[in-house]
Amino acid sequence: MPAPPRIRSTLARRLGGAALALVSAAPLAVAASLTPANDGHGTHTQMGLPACGWVVAFDRPCPTCGMTTAFTHAAEGELLSSAATQPFGALLAVAAAACVWAGLHIALTGCRLGGLATTLLAARSLWILGALAAAAWVYKIIVW
Repeated sequence: MPAPPRIRSTLARRLGGAALALVSAAPLAVAASLTPANDGHGTHTQMGLPACGWVVAFDRPCPTCGMTTAFTHAAEGELLSSAATQPFGALLAVAAAACVWAGLHIALTGCRLGGLATTLLAARSLWILGALAAAAWVYKIIVW
């Protein structure tokens, strides 16, 4: 006999919360294993990735320039250094950490936070995030 719908939905929420926590923790765990580059960009090369083609071609930062370095600073608890390196990267790192905790909370309690996720992923919120990402790129170009 299959489980009642309420139990299935609670289990699905708990599994979703566990998945959210794991997926959000992964980039933070990788970042914690790296050393932030002194230049504010290029930390990704420690993972065996090539130098940024945009930087090589144009000698200017790409839109995501400094994200790995910002995550690395944030994973080490250096939030001011993270924000100074790449403000949007710092915001994403803090959001990832919040998602780890929210995911763990959902996994352990089965609570409903779906309404909050729906609000955060609304079109207006995504436009604001896009504008913040663009502003962070302009900042990175200025401090380059």
